[in-house]
Amino acid sequence: MPVLCLIANPDASDLTVALAAKVHKATGGELNWLNHAIACEIIEPKSTEALAIARDIIADATVDAALVPSKRRRKSLLIADMDSTMINQECIDELADALGLKEQVADITDRAMRGELDFGAALDTRVALLKGLERQVIEQVRRENITLAPGGRVLVQTMKAYGAFTSLVSGGFTFFADYFGKRIGFDEAIANVLEFDGSQLTGTVTKPIVDKDTKRTRLMTLAEERNLSLDQTLAVGDGANDLPMLQTAGMGVALHAKPNVAEQAAYRIDHGDLTALLYLQGYADEDMVR
Repeated sequence: MPVLCLIANPDASDLTVALAAKVHKATGGELNWLNHAIACEIIEPKSTEALAIARDIIADATVDAALVPSKRRRKSLLIADMDSTMINQECIDELADALGLKEQVADITDRAMRGELDFGAALDTRVALLKGLERQVIEQVRRENITLAPGGRVLVQTMKAYGAFTSLVSGGFTFFADYFGKRIGFDEAIANVLEFDGSQLTGTVTKPIVDKDTKRTRLMTLAEERNLSLDQTLAVGDGANDLPMLQTAGMGVALHAKPNVAEQAAYRIDHGDLTALLYLQGYADEDMVR
């Protein structure tokens, strides 16, 4: 039994009653609001082309549409990327900014996230440029430059409240993942380890690195350890190194992702924040832990 979801960004919603009614009329089914003017679902749309119809009606409005199965809709495992997903920045770019190298490093980051460069090689190249950066500067960047993505803590805390295990698996660094993972509430955090010589970066990371294979493998391992089928899992990310885990999870969501990633993921959220992942699972506003 499919469910058509319409989801808007809470801070700039175009999801009006009239728009929802128009989609409902064209697709059939039962309309149910999960959060007025932010998210609604149409249960068992009659049309076999419900998603295409919805997107055609939505047109340029800032509303996401997704067609999800009702079976095992609420997931028992969340695995999430960190940079540009659970936080708003790319940490390595912010570290490079402290050395006046942001433009150079950000270009490599962007190409790697688009899948144009080998992730491991691109990581080594960028980290090498950070050689000599002082620990206190890294702490300052973490404290002053990094902000949490909207809806992330609500997503994690709500899923945990309903029994899910949550894992932050990042191609970034433990220096940030451990810190922000705890702030958001993740059960675990896995990331690359920056190496120091005293208080300064050596320009290297501990091998093996956390890459696309690590992310996918961690998803599968956690599912097996918790006796879950893959259709009980949810993954979210934005870059090419997230794609294997997105395609493996029962619900793989490309969040504000690079175009090639969004095109290949089963689900995409271009406008909503991280609470959209709760609406996809059928959580209503009153269910959420804020």
